[in-house]
Amino acid sequence: MTDLAAPRPAGVSLVRPRPVADPTLRLFLLHHAAGSHLAYTAWAPLFPEDWDVCLLEAPGRGTLGHLPPYESAPELAGFFLDDVEGLLDVPFALFGHSMGGLVAYEMTVQLAARGLPAPVWLGVSACEAPYGEHLPDQIRLHTLPAPELRTALAEMGGLPSALLEDEDVWAVFEPRVRADFAVTERWRPHPGAAGRVSVPLSLFGGEDDTVVPVDALTAWADGAERLVGQHLFPGGHFYFQGQEASLVAQLELELDGLLPRAPRTRAGQRAAGPVRW
Repeated sequence: MTDLAAPRPAGVSLVRPRPVADPTLRLFLLHHAAGSHLAYTAWAPLFPEDWDVCLLEAPGRGTLGHLPPYESAPELAGFFLDDVEGLLDVPFALFGHSMGGLVAYEMTVQLAARGLPAPVWLGVSACEAPYGEHLPDQIRLHTLPAPELRTALAEMGGLPSALLEDEDVWAVFEPRVRADFAVTERWRPHPGAAGRVSVPLSLFGGEDDTVVPVDALTAWADGAERLVGQHLFPGGHFYFQGQEASLVAQLELELDGLLPRAPRTRAGQRAAGPVRW
């Protein structure tokens, strides 16, 4: 088994569809449990041309398939930070969906602890708030027997049915799935002020999400020093599927208000006044 702590080249978790040499913003996108950077490939062309869009890939999939997956949110966040530390020389932002939202939050906590620059913005999508005492454990997906786990994943959506129905494919995929859900289900809140979100925060979710209900998502506001916006879209846990353009437009609008420059048009050019969507 590969040693995750062993020396490795920097940037192995980064996928940059269109690298920008001197960006006005570097945006890091973190994927959901059981997912990969492919969740965001349709998003990248929709962002302004002078934003450097960076997709983060967790070990255990894609080009990192030879590495064992992490089962700890703090350790996975540290893995990503080691990779991106050299790219924090320009304004940057973090956005994560589901597990990715938790890991993005954990990255902001660790950035402060390391004395590194803070993101200009944190976007959290379909992720339960990380404050206070957790509710008693209900269903812990990472411990379910395989048939029940596959049923739960099918109900959640976001995964190809062939992946869950093909026994050979599932045998390869299952360890990554269990590790990813362990990342979220074993995580516990930071005590006191260390767990507060001190950077501008925006929340995104689906109106009919049964995995992370609206009240669990909006509870992020209780520990946020600056809540920029809360946005609900039609749909469930993977509400963004089929309406990526609308979500990206909202991300741009909120970030334009935080960056020290004029608003931009959808083509990535600067505009003289506010842009309406």
